Amino acid sequence: MLLTKEQILSIDDLKTEDVDVPEWGGVVRVRSLTGAERDEFESSLLVGKGKDREVNMTNARARMVYLTAVDDEGKRLFTSPTDIKALGKKNAAALDALFAVGQKLSGLRKEDVDELLGNSETAPSEDSTSD
Repeated sequence: MLLTKEQILSIDDLKTEDVDVPEWGGVVRVRSLTGAERDEFESSLLVGKGKDREVNMTNARARMVYLTAVDDEGKRLFTSPTDIKALGKKNAAALDALFAVGQKLSGLRKEDVDELLGNSETAPSEDSTSD
């Protein structure tokens, strides 16, 4: 079946998964990234342009949770960029579990992240930690 523009745009194709987070005493619903959110996430991992581009892993897990944690109606739980810094102060195991589910639901493979980062060992940028 060949889809029309209207059919494509009307499909709710975002996936969700409920993740038990024992460190927080409950469950967090994680939603796949939209195309725009994935671009936002990937671009947030890089600072600079061309040969001057550096990897910015500061709060990468928190940034993924910021973009993918939703309520029971599918609305994002975190809406202010300052939430990223606050999330970055939470338990690393909890963030890692949520990051892994967001990554899986969004089709963001480890190889994609490695390619994006160029397998670089550049130190994280401190610029992104400001409010």
